[in-house]
Amino acid sequence: MFYHVCFVVPDIERAMSDLTRSTGARWSVILEDSLGEWDYRLAFTKGGPPYIELVQGPPGSPWDSSLGARFHHLGCWTDDVTKSSARLSEAGFPQEFSACPLGRPYTYHKVDSIGGHVELMDISRQERFLRSWDPGAEPTTATIEGTALS
Repeated sequence: MFYHVCFVVPDIERAMSDLTRSTGARWSVILEDSLGEWDYRLAFTKGGPPYIELVQGPPGSPWDSSLGARFHHLGCWTDDVTKSSARLSEAGFPQEFSACPLGRPYTYHKVDSIGGHVELMDISRQERFLRSWDPGAEPTTATIEGTALS
């Protein structure tokens, strides 16, 4: 099962405010980061899983906010990004982006029927994720394993 759902948004503060007012969502602070040539901003809800992730990214990036607000991906933990990515590709869900060459252990695979992606995130990043985004939350197991798709 997924641990977060991600939306790309052109105005992260507005999206956070709207989701707080409409659903009562509580948010982490906004993180400003970069990957390769792209600077982006992101935030996660607290109190999950499942978490909601909001990303505001530059034109040409995987999170191009100039294309408008939209669903982007479901995030899943995996015990082996390389093997899980190969399995998803073989199952007909092509890899559209890999951050692995840029030093981040995740990939996006296109799932046309949902108009978005599945993100495979290496489980080795889970402790850091929880510490940063939802301190005190319990860790979970990999949901997409490198040896088999469930």
